Amino acid sequence: MEPIAVARAAEENPYLLGVYAPVADEITSSDLEVIGEIPRDLNGVYLRNGPNRQYPADGRYHWFDGDGMVHAVHFENGKARYRNRFIRTAAFHEESKQGRALWTGVMENPAGNPFGNTHGLGLKDSANTDVIFHRGKVLATWYLCGSPYALDPLSLETIGAEDFLGTLAGDMMAHPKVDEATGELFWFDYGPEAPYMRYGVISPEGTVSHVADVSLPGPRLPHDMALTENYAVLMDLPLLQDQDARRAGKYRIQFDRSLASRFGVIPRYGSDVRWFEAKPCYIYHVVNSWEQGDEIIMDVCRVKNPSHAPRVKTPLAAMLAYLRLDAHLYRYRFNLRTGAVAEGPLDDVNLEFPSVDSRIVSRPHRYSYNMRLSSDFTLLFDALVRYDSSTGAKEIHEFGPGRWGSEAPFAPRDGSTGETDGYLVSFVTDERENRSEVAVFDAADVAAGPVGRVLLPQRVPVGFHATWVRMDQLRSWPS
Repeated sequence: MEPIAVARAAEENPYLLGVYAPVADEITSSDLEVIGEIPRDLNGVYLRNGPNRQYPADGRYHWFDGDGMVHAVHFENGKARYRNRFIRTAAFHEESKQGRALWTGVMENPAGNPFGNTHGLGLKDSANTDVIFHRGKVLATWYLCGSPYALDPLSLETIGAEDFLGTLAGDMMAHPKVDEATGELFWFDYGPEAPYMRYGVISPEGTVSHVADVSLPGPRLPHDMALTENYAVLMDLPLLQDQDARRAGKYRIQFDRSLASRFGVIPRYGSDVRWFEAKPCYIYHVVNSWEQGDEIIMDVCRVKNPSHAPRVKTPLAAMLAYLRLDAHLYRYRFNLRTGAVAEGPLDDVNLEFPSVDSRIVSRPHRYSYNMRLSSDFTLLFDALVRYDSSTGAKEIHEFGPGRWGSEAPFAPRDGSTGETDGYLVSFVTDERENRSEVAVFDAADVAAGPVGRVLLPQRVPVGFHATWVRMDQLRSWPS
């Protein structure tokens, strides 16, 4: 294979080169080389979303601009097959008709863009951020609120924008939460006009069963939420859209350290929000949350400073600085009886993209599976870390020089009985060999390294979030 390109000058955008470079081909392949062994009790599909632009666009490219593309590996009875597909969003279809880019990116003026989301944000909704499974479909979402796009979990064909039988009016944020115990899906959306946030629930029958307006002091940019058995936790964090820039037709964010971080606890089917204040920060991703006595406990990856100053003055410097995450595992305790907040770090390693066993989301967990951020000037994951919240112990697997991983969800083995009774699955891309693989780890012994490696027919660009769909879930919702 030809070596992949690397950035050689300040004006070259590293998020279009090397391990980030988009791939053009949509492939289906079942003749895959395996190093080691694929466990026969690993049955289901691993899916990961990410940006992969179809056409070059005018202006500066931001990593979040790329068209959504899902890469998936289906495991069954010791065999694996790979498939990747673009997400056919409304914007993707429009550009495909013209054979060229019609949208500028998030760092450019959106005034000439054909359309945006339902809140009038004129940016391209590419559904490139997360993937979750709900009622037989995979939902692909966008980081600034957009239409959730439904995909077939096996073929990856785009079914279309999901409106939940015509009951969803508006958008959905990047990380809706599914409670597998009840079959419900919880979400919020936000926008530039009062009351600025809306919280809602999708019933087990697949329709919107509850919506509540949530008043905020002004427009905010929340990314995630938490869920317990009886409550949802919403966030009002001091990362704000610059309103002067917005009025000038630009998208710019700012971190206001004079504001507290606020966490709103709302009953699952309620409308009255109880706010708790904590130190200023930003939170991209929640690990998990649960109730314990009078308290709600919430573990997160906390970013102390989400707006680093650029190291150098170049057209791309702001993006490169913004994407340098410095996040640590952190715990909040919200006392529902006294209103007190206790907060503090759990660990000091730079970790992000956390996951827990999806079967116990909103219930107490012991183990989380996290990606360690490298010290490179772009966002890359150099290790997989299993964190024990009971003891603080970590098990670490380093991918090795020039090898970068992807979010690694827990994949229960057939008949699994616990949080480590299964596997972790991650795409790993080797920048030296310009190729990718899927690595399978025993969740009970992460440090031992992969038990099996499936070599893929093409490179999988570094991307965003992933999910695991079990075989029993697939069989519960026949296509």
